[in-house]
Amino acid sequence: MKAVRWVRVSLALCITLLTIPWTGGYIVDPGPVVKATKGEIWPKPRNQTTSLQYYTIKTGSFAFQSMNYSCDLLEKALDRYQKLVLSIGNTTRRAMHNRGYAFQSRNELSSASHANRSWRSDTNWAGYLEQVQVDLKAPCEELPHLSMDEEYTINIDDFQARLSSFSIWGMLRALESFSQMVVLSDDGSMLRINSTTIDDGPRFSHRGLLVDTSRHFIDTCTLVKILDGMAYNKLNVFHWHIVDDHSFPYESKAFPELSEKGAYHPSMVYTQRDIQMIIEEARLRGIRVMSEFDTPGHTRSWGVSHPELLTECQDQYRGKLGPMDPTRESTYTFLSNLFREVIEVFPDQYVHLGGDEVGFECWASNPNILEYMKQNRLYSFEMLEEKFIQRIVDQIDVLNRSSLVWQEVYVNGVRLPKGTVVHVWTGNRQDLLNKITRDGLPALLSSCWYLDHLSTGGDWRKFYNCDPHDFIGTGQQKSLVLGGEACMWSEVVNGHNILPRIFPRVSATAEKLWSPASVNNADEAARRLEEQTCRMNHRGIPAQPPNGPGFCI
Repeated sequence: MKAVRWVRVSLALCITLLTIPWTGGYIVDPGPVVKATKGEIWPKPRNQTTSLQYYTIKTGSFAFQSMNYSCDLLEKALDRYQKLVLSIGNTTRRAMHNRGYAFQSRNELSSASHANRSWRSDTNWAGYLEQVQVDLKAPCEELPHLSMDEEYTINIDDFQARLSSFSIWGMLRALESFSQMVVLSDDGSMLRINSTTIDDGPRFSHRGLLVDTSRHFIDTCTLVKILDGMAYNKLNVFHWHIVDDHSFPYESKAFPELSEKGAYHPSMVYTQRDIQMIIEEARLRGIRVMSEFDTPGHTRSWGVSHPELLTECQDQYRGKLGPMDPTRESTYTFLSNLFREVIEVFPDQYVHLGGDEVGFECWASNPNILEYMKQNRLYSFEMLEEKFIQRIVDQIDVLNRSSLVWQEVYVNGVRLPKGTVVHVWTGNRQDLLNKITRDGLPALLSSCWYLDHLSTGGDWRKFYNCDPHDFIGTGQQKSLVLGGEACMWSEVVNGHNILPRIFPRVSATAEKLWSPASVNNADEAARRLEEQTCRMNHRGIPAQPPNGPGFCI
């Protein structure tokens, strides 16, 4: 009888679910809920003028032609984008060919499109486009950085296409925009691009994605895919939250035992070679890699090999280890040696020091900690934490690097060196951004862009409706907001589901950080995001559908 009852319940549930309409009503139109654009750029450029006039790309002879300056970054980018452009429509053509409609290869596409003269009678057809001039007007920089120039222009007219920039980083963004404008014709017979002029550059200099690789190990192949997806959305900072309580997958040269004992498994360790590969793959895409070694909390995995670094809990917590012990000079010596290594391995100017969510229960149970506080006239655990963080921030300052810290460090009153970035992740973001910038400190916003916070349907809109300048403050204060980051904490994601969890939801954050503040129409963005999602799918990023029922072809 129980089995029969479960069958009846299951059938009833299925019938109920089938009768629940997606749009909130029972009368719907056939076809996709949101119709994708064609050849529109994501994130939306600052200024763009596009005409109905278009050019046909000769796939057999199409090439990028480098002018003026060049370097390995540009040469590799041209090769990468040449392949991306010529691969446009391959998925569609294969599907159409299987149904007897289209062509198997680019050669067949080229010969067949030239044989098919019908589109040449189109009054909007301007001619063929075989070369794109890539005009890099200044020598290449080696490493991406916070103040890098990402401005560029594109001009496609008079049978010529020219991409121009005074920076290699701007040229990378120009190549991405150009590649997004190339589309397959409706009949699948040719690649085409409209006559266009673009003058573009980012609104914010720091446009990041945090990826947590401690709670679940994420393999390097997946991390490179994430970098690809970031480049397709013009994000430029890979915030690598590489270690945390649960595992320590970073292979330290000075302290190899940290990962030998603290990683989940020997196969789940980022070797020095792995790390250099990720840094290089990011560099080639104009992406900074910023490491985070969170202290004094979130350090339980450190204690597997070095329990002396952590506080021994007493009373009801006896047998447990808590945050780092801030009373031992050996703790600071250890961290000084580790951070000296970190700045050698990660070339970025900034090091994220964490400082968030420090639980005080263990400190409160330890008599040595309490005696230390008494002798040093520290009347609260916030003051004890301040003393610890101050030492670590000073260590980074001595090493001629700059620190980022989570907001608790600022809220708890730590004296931060000029230029230390305060990272806002929770609470009243408008109030915090006002206070931080009023004190003359730069800020980053993440609190409205937590990708691990799931909602039903196309929840990208909640990310799209957040703006880093949405707080009361002067123009000078708002200039101190460097940008923001979307955060992909990995409690419930791993290498199998992290990519569709990130993309295309992070695309919403990317546009808010790149495009002008006036770009704020979510309904208009929905159509472009539908296209961007399909574009990422075609490029190998398994981005999830953003808007409900629809299709990619």
